[in-house]
Amino acid sequence: MTTANLTRTEKGYQIYGGTPLFGSIQALGAKNSVTKCLVATLLTDEICYLENVPDIQEVEITIEMLESIGSIVRWDREQHLIEIQTKEILSTTIANRFSAANRIPILLLGALLGRTDKAVHIPSVGGCQIGSRPVNYHLQALKSLGAEIETIQNGDTIIYIAKAPKGLVGSSIYLDYPSLGASENALLAASWADGISTIYNISIEPEFIDLIHFVQKMGVVVTFLNERTIQVQKGERRSTRHRLISDRAYAASFAMLAYATKGEIFVEGARQDHLGNFLSVLQQIGAPFFVEENGIRFKYERPLEGSCHVETGPYPCFLTDMQQPLVTLLTQCKGISTVHETVYEQRFGYTKTLIEMGAHIQVSTNCSGLTPCRFHEKGFHHFAKVSGSVPLVGKDILIPDLRAGFAYVIAALIAEEKSTLKLETGIWGPIEPVAPFRG
Repeated sequence: MTTANLTRTEKGYQIYGGTPLFGSIQALGAKNSVTKCLVATLLTDEICYLENVPDIQEVEITIEMLESIGSIVRWDREQHLIEIQTKEILSTTIANRFSAANRIPILLLGALLGRTDKAVHIPSVGGCQIGSRPVNYHLQALKSLGAEIETIQNGDTIIYIAKAPKGLVGSSIYLDYPSLGASENALLAASWADGISTIYNISIEPEFIDLIHFVQKMGVVVTFLNERTIQVQKGERRSTRHRLISDRAYAASFAMLAYATKGEIFVEGARQDHLGNFLSVLQQIGAPFFVEENGIRFKYERPLEGSCHVETGPYPCFLTDMQQPLVTLLTQCKGISTVHETVYEQRFGYTKTLIEMGAHIQVSTNCSGLTPCRFHEKGFHHFAKVSGSVPLVGKDILIPDLRAGFAYVIAALIAEEKSTLKLETGIWGPIEPVAPFRG
């Protein structure tokens, strides 16, 4: 079996493409599940165990954040196991150094409001620069349960101060958009509320369902009324052990890497029932996959056909985090394909670099698709037309965010010449695999 040439130097990652990639990779716990379950351990003062934990910087940052308020953590990286307990809350103020670390600080509002009668101070949220990511859905949900929230501007940082002097009270929460983060915050806060809370229009992403399963094991009573409506009661808390679901965006990214390099990759832990519309897109472009007992095999067999239309959206629609590697793959498919981004308004910025590498991509403000779009006639460049198949050339690339970074890795492995990839200062999360690639 063969692998592409990748070398890490002081200048970044040097990649010599043009070689099919073969091998296997393990998809460990989902990034968007492990961090949220870590926060959810604050719902009890008992010890909790998380299994299948990936060794990534996002987990390190979240653990550091929780330790700063009183959590005691033991992380066995080799066994992919975290043991965590928060017997008491030592601080209700999250330091400003976490203000742009990731999207986790805002979730601490819901998790902490029921464990303390003190005001909770949270710095403004961060993460990849792919759109405005407003927190209004989060704040509205918490206010529905009786939380009082104040917003203060402190230089470049926004501080959210929340308290519930009369305690949280069960209520009806209506989410205007099935936001994953807002659904998580509403669930965590409702887990403390007296009485019954009903949350409407929730996210049904696999990562949110995983969080529901975790808090249920802990003792929180969660009842589904229909696909997007749940009732929540606080219940009696206990110690629990939970195995995280595998990372579907990670699995899909390596799948597209296999097809783009005309190779074959087996992704251990990949689950057909979590990939939503991704597998149907593969079928449309003629990219065969084989579901096996403990994962999925993605194998290039013939030139790929484009001429497909893809729209991102809430699960089970095409995951927005899979969009960048997909567009890169579509540059190697025959015909003209279109991609309509309906989740984040600024997620096509990475295409400028792909175009410089030789890709034929046109980004516009069009709002063409079947899915109702919040960005209609608002001037956002959220629609892409991709023409293929075209050769790509190597380039020195500065990685702006995690998902764009993997798209550039794919592009560099397609290109015949050398490419050098370097991370921008302050980027969170490594671009290297969370598990070793076996080729």
